[in-house]
Amino acid sequence: MPPGGGGPMKDCEYSQISTHSSSPMESPHKKKKIAARRKWEVFPGRNKFFCNGRIMMARQTGVFYLTLILILVTSGLFFAFDCPYLAVKITPAIPVVGGILFFFVMGTLLRTSFSDPGVLPRATPDEAADLERQIDIANGTSSGGYRPPPRTKEVIINGQTVKLKYCFTCKIFRPPRASHCSLCDNCVERFDHHCPWVGNCVGKRNYRFFYMFILSLSFLTVFIFAFVITHVILRSQQTGFLNALKDSPASVLEAVVCFFSVWSIVGLSGFHTYLISSNQTTNEDIKGSWSNKRGKENYNPYSYGNIFTNCCVALCGPISPSLIDRRGYIQPDTPQPAAPSNGITMYGATQSQSDMCDQDQCIQSTKFVLQAAATPLLQSEPSLTSDELHLPGKPGLGTPCASLTLGPPTPPSSMPNLAAEASLADVLPRKEEHVAHQFLTPDEAPSPPGLLAAGSPLAHSRTVHVLGLASQDSLHEDSVRGLVKLSSV
Repeated sequence: MPPGGGGPMKDCEYSQISTHSSSPMESPHKKKKIAARRKWEVFPGRNKFFCNGRIMMARQTGVFYLTLILILVTSGLFFAFDCPYLAVKITPAIPVVGGILFFFVMGTLLRTSFSDPGVLPRATPDEAADLERQIDIANGTSSGGYRPPPRTKEVIINGQTVKLKYCFTCKIFRPPRASHCSLCDNCVERFDHHCPWVGNCVGKRNYRFFYMFILSLSFLTVFIFAFVITHVILRSQQTGFLNALKDSPASVLEAVVCFFSVWSIVGLSGFHTYLISSNQTTNEDIKGSWSNKRGKENYNPYSYGNIFTNCCVALCGPISPSLIDRRGYIQPDTPQPAAPSNGITMYGATQSQSDMCDQDQCIQSTKFVLQAAATPLLQSEPSLTSDELHLPGKPGLGTPCASLTLGPPTPPSSMPNLAAEASLADVLPRKEEHVAHQFLTPDEAPSPPGLLAAGSPLAHSRTVHVLGLASQDSLHEDSVRGLVKLSSV
């Protein structure tokens, strides 16, 4: 091999390596993987999520931060300025008890604020459509026109008739004791109320923690208020009342905050103690849904008839799992929840969807007609032979057109039948005695296959379409262009 022969080989090898490295088979391995999204990222309700979906709160959290600041500041001042003096003068157990109450209050507050209150998942589009079909069957009405769906269903619970209301936002019939929160935009199971002080709804999954929070906060507030007054009294006995206030100004601030807070907190704790003992919710009590007396017609079907049993069920019963699975991954084929709408908007959307379907059907029908009309132009009749169509001075169908010059392509025509007849006039000599007209009438226009009757005149038409190769290519190109333009529409 000559010395200079290694150069081309090296170039060839380099070219092969370069081509192999840019092969599309290896490109998917070099692409970055798209991170899977979690369900809380596309959650339809008005909520905020933290720590990758582990913490769930309402969007209006300003009052919650105020609650947090009041508890932290008041307790911090108490432990910093009052507890050292009280631990020496009275007993060291005071700061220990205060610390236990403080941590219990903070734990129950955060557990109430950061947890799922019992949000019900919204219906998917398929589930909403299935529910609409069930409503149609139940009412015996047709699907056309405006039809307001029924807003309620009736079920019997412990002998009492309970109505289930339909939620137009979540597209579901809410279960008993559930209600839709307008602030969080969610249906909550066993909905009690939306509490801005904790920054979340209070429902089935966090009601016990809310009750323990307000109950422990009542004890903590009373505890701090009582020992702050004790601190001021002990100091006033030694140096006088005014000097005691000057020596411990933090005690004055604590006393003022506790004095104005204790009444509302203790009153709220007593109210929810009553609700738990009768197994009611704040929503039901405000609406006056049930009566505490068993003999009345509107007795509470959820009460066990015993205060102790009602309290045990509310505070010690099992906690149901979350139904929304906010930390789960979104599957590519998972249907998303139906968009919220009211009745009128929903039916308007249905009507617009049907209009879109009609438009698509119209386009498909037009495509079919054009294809059927172009088919006779691109194919000759099988019953005709080259001998029958051979004309003097004109080549037959089987003869190649060697001397034919191709001209510029003809522009697209919306009437291919007329173009075919014009080409036919160039190929065949005019004979008025044999051909009655040069253009097709609407009655003789070709129709889609299968739409003509067997005895129709057009089925036995002797109209002959003879096209040169160049004309066939031009017509084929025009037909394809027309169909592509129609498909783009």
